[in-house]
Amino acid sequence: MIFYRNNYSDFDMDISRRIKIRHLEAFVEVARQKSVGRAAITLSLTQPAVTRTIRELEQIVGTPLIERDGRGIRLSHQGEVFLSHAGSGLAAVRGGIAALANVATVAGPPVRIGALPTVSATIMPGAVADFLASGLKSPLMVTTGENRVLLDQLRKGDLDLVMGRMPAPENMASLRFEQLYRDRVVFIVSSRHPLAGQRQVAADILSRHPVLVPPAGSIIHPFVERVMLEQGMAPPVQAVETVSDSFGRAFLRSTNAIWIISRGVVAAELGSGEFVELPIDTGTTMGAVGLITRETDRPHDAALFFADILRRRTALG
Repeated sequence: MIFYRNNYSDFDMDISRRIKIRHLEAFVEVARQKSVGRAAITLSLTQPAVTRTIRELEQIVGTPLIERDGRGIRLSHQGEVFLSHAGSGLAAVRGGIAALANVATVAGPPVRIGALPTVSATIMPGAVADFLASGLKSPLMVTTGENRVLLDQLRKGDLDLVMGRMPAPENMASLRFEQLYRDRVVFIVSSRHPLAGQRQVAADILSRHPVLVPPAGSIIHPFVERVMLEQGMAPPVQAVETVSDSFGRAFLRSTNAIWIISRGVVAAELGSGEFVELPIDTGTTMGAVGLITRETDRPHDAALFFADILRRRTALG
């Protein structure tokens, strides 16, 4: 009868869990120095501590690794076999530690992120804080703007990735999209606005108040036009095109304007009650928001790390 043994059994895994770096360091140094005393000096340990560590290692692997040789010591046959693997394993661990220290202290390539205003106002602050707390030294650059402008910069190689709305299929050439969440357009006013709190609004409200609207080239502009047609709304008489969320907030706080914007941009103000959403059905404006990268090349490691932070942030809601 032939018994087949798995390459990595439960017994092997138990041994691997029990062997510590201190065991490998002591064994490799004793083998190199051919002396427990000299190895103890190099490791800044006492001789009994080194001897005890070697005995622990022999008990774990279940075989003698070091033998007496007159007044000195030598490796057993099993010790010679183990040494080649222990030495390379210890070197790999030390190399990994050195690489981590290098990542944390040496500046890497810049991480260049493009973000829609809705992303910059909600997800980006926390994501940037997480990135800085990670210890990575890559410079971080965040550009906020219209979807179309950001995608042009992405294609040219001026950005590593964009967090934005999914483009129309004809605008997806050479790009890859990964959806992270969905957002919709809303019509909002200040809580002091005459329309605040009303259950219904007239179709001509946009002609009776100043209106902040997304520019014609913005990603959400077609959705806004569609809603106005669906609701039979008269076009704005006093329209101001803007993608600036800071201007939009300031203008709403000082006037009786209506702001047409992605809900994510003003989620905090809606939650606090400072701004109020008008009762206009905008369900058809719901669209996917996610990571957009170039299809032809892979972002560098620091940029991929930032992308993972964005995934975690959006998953947390």
